[in-house]
Amino acid sequence: MKLGLVTDSLADRSLAEAAAVCRGLGLEQVELGCGNWSPAPHVDLKRLTADAGARHRLLDTLGENGLTISALNCSGNPLFPGEKGAGDRAVAEGTFLLAEQLGVETVVMMSGLPGGCPEDRTPTWIVTSWPPETEEILRYQWKAAVPVWKALAARARDHGVKRIALEFHGWQLVYNVETLRRLRSEVGDDILGVNLDPSHLFWMGADPVEVARALADCIYHVHIKDVRLEPAAGQNTLLDTKGVLEFASRSWNFVTPGTGHDAAWWRRFLETLRDCGYDGALSIEQEDYTIPLEEALQKAVSLLRQALPA
Repeated sequence: MKLGLVTDSLADRSLAEAAAVCRGLGLEQVELGCGNWSPAPHVDLKRLTADAGARHRLLDTLGENGLTISALNCSGNPLFPGEKGAGDRAVAEGTFLLAEQLGVETVVMMSGLPGGCPEDRTPTWIVTSWPPETEEILRYQWKAAVPVWKALAARARDHGVKRIALEFHGWQLVYNVETLRRLRSEVGDDILGVNLDPSHLFWMGADPVEVARALADCIYHVHIKDVRLEPAAGQNTLLDTKGVLEFASRSWNFVTPGTGHDAAWWRRFLETLRDCGYDGALSIEQEDYTIPLEEALQKAVSLLRQALPA
């Protein structure tokens, strides 16, 4: 397994500066955000897909710092109703093209989420089977989602993408083992797998180690990010709508690996990945706002080096 970084973690730096930080940390790979929900400035999708020289300069910058690309990330909502969904799908298709041009075989995405009926203008996330209307909404959402994902999977294959790694997250149609298995089955394409990020599984109540074992055949990419449950959860539950910068009052927070779950837990997680046959990227995603960025990255890298199986 190779240590890497989601460059969105360094969204305030140029590509050259971000690459230098990665070199200083001794990292080997980067995961580049390509638009939609990525705040990073490192990839101009239109320019890079149209300009071979720009692509060569990007690869040269990474290569000079000993880095390769583990994946491109275009997480967004390709199932959003109307123009917004169409725009996110266009970014995904541009990312597939860029992946082909750069020789990258893995693209990280999220499943997206449709509205609850054809007239809806915004998505609706169903997390309970009651009231009874929820079942009808879910039937509609799956019916709407499958054709879109069949088309996206086919377009990705056309561009030589071998793996679409879907990240489990709130406000997504695919957020756990069962829903990923369902989408893979209904789309009928093993190009779809998981970008295994323990942090979201923690706050949604799952065990990332069990998830890894259940999806051993389709772990296509891994994010390294931790969550700490906070005292407020005792009163407010883990369903928290406060912004991530309001960390003092949240029920849970994204934190540096080792802060929410200790080194022994991370060692067990990495050993499980190894036992599942995973030998890909461990892509650090820094979203801990309680400590300085450089300190957080140093701590994350140090913990992973201690926890990596021999």
